Amino acid sequence: MRRFAAVSWIAIPLAGVLVLSGCSSAKSDSDELQIVANPVAAKPAASPAVTVKPAGQVLATGAVSAVAVAGGTLVVALAQPPSLQVYDLTALASAPVNMPLYSKAEKLTVAPGRVEIAEPGAGVVQQLSLADRKLTETKTGGQPASSIAFGTDRLVAMGAAKDIQVLPAAGPARTIGGQLYSADDLVDTGKGVVVLDRLRTAVFSVDVAGGTVGEGLRAGDGAANAVADSYGRVLVTDARAGALLAFSAGPLILRQRFPVPGGAYGIAYDAQRSLAWVTLTGRNEVVGFDVRGGEPVEKYRFPTVRQPDSVGVDEKSGRVIVGSAAGEGTQVIQP
Repeated sequence: MRRFAAVSWIAIPLAGVLVLSGCSSAKSDSDELQIVANPVAAKPAASPAVTVKPAGQVLATGAVSAVAVAGGTLVVALAQPPSLQVYDLTALASAPVNMPLYSKAEKLTVAPGRVEIAEPGAGVVQQLSLADRKLTETKTGGQPASSIAFGTDRLVAMGAAKDIQVLPAAGPARTIGGQLYSADDLVDTGKGVVVLDRLRTAVFSVDVAGGTVGEGLRAGDGAANAVADSYGRVLVTDARAGALLAFSAGPLILRQRFPVPGGAYGIAYDAQRSLAWVTLTGRNEVVGFDVRGGEPVEKYRFPTVRQPDSVGVDEKSGRVIVGSAAGEGTQVIQP
């Protein structure tokens, strides 16, 4: 069995930032990334009742499981009944297009010209074409947790199956496995692909061409969600410790750990403005951080709907979309 790089943490006098140093370690029967005998994935902190009016406009939707924004289109995944509501961002007063799903969508991911939809309860991933608003499905078996575009291929994180499926445009699928406790999310930084393992609360590099999972690093006490930024990094929310972490991907190194109290959970990135939007489910807030410098700098903070587990951003307008997992609507904020 392969081992992971041992890590030591050195605090430096820059508030909220830790620098990682790593070295190779000899083989043994221990596992440095296993933190408990029976690991449990981090969950969003329970939200209190809303006491401050949510900022912006709130659309009357049901319980939201995921949101995505692309090309002037807002896609809201509802838990019950499992479905999508598709809005024109320029005409939010108009009725959305309703599209049934096989099961609840756990993850929506934007790809060129489409949105990838992972439905673990049905063992399928679907693609929503933004041009004609049609769904195309691919059966994966198991419980797919997320799907992303990778060149002409698609990569599917297979959750409890502990592996990644590579679905080419033509030809047979193949599987990349090893070392993972769960394959929960995939991020393509442009400098390397990284998979998020919530059970191990860790991130791992992925060699897609070589078909292997590489080195892994601890991602806080409760890694929850991840997104790529404009600087070749992976930004990860730590739901248990309340932090925003930044990893470079080639090689995999922890560059920043910034405290974000209040139940950091959902995350989205605005590449036009270098803003990372993080939801705080313990406070019913969403915070916008400028991530261009040596540490995140808070630029915006808004009150949200209750249980703001999901967030997306429209890079053209800068509008931020927050989904309530408690059924209190989908919020549209113009910073």
